[in-house]
Amino acid sequence: MTKTGGVTGAQLKSIIERIERLEEERKELGADVREIYAEAKGNGYDPKILRMIIRLRKMNASDRAEQEALLETYKSAIGMAD
Repeated sequence: MTKTGGVTGAQLKSIIERIERLEEERKELGADVREIYAEAKGNGYDPKILRMIIRLRKMNASDRAEQEALLETYKSAIGMAD
């Protein structure tokens, strides 16, 4: 084991290789996600709206309600109220 300033070469190399492997997996997953959005678009769904729905589903109900209330307040302030 080579140590330089408290850093073990083998351990550092292992960490770097794990990160590289995960980065590659993320890249592959990104391609898979893009493929699903393309499929959805081909079936007549709007990918932009799908992304919005996915983002909203990640939020808890109170945060979502607060965001929707603010959106309505801002729309009303600029004359876009329904």
